[in-house]
Amino acid sequence: MDYEINYENIKKELKKNNAKRVLIQLPDGLKKDYAIIEENLKGDYELFFWLGSCYGACDIPTYIKDYGFDFIIHLGHLEFVKED
Repeated sequence: MDYEINYENIKKELKKNNAKRVLIQLPDGLKKDYAIIEENLKGDYELFFWLGSCYGACDIPTYIKDYGFDFIIHLGHLEFVKED
């Protein structure tokens, strides 16, 4: 793996938000490592991986609440920057 994921920080956020059904959205380059990511994020919640297209953090599947997901994780995307 040529990238770093702060799994502990993600797990803290999941616990803080009392997540139960978590959708993880990965860009194509990280999809091959889903099993490693899943293993490192296991917890008291269900993990699901988005296998559809993903063109960045703005490409959110807005209908996810229809499937009972209460938390979404985007990995491999840059943060949005707020301008003053």
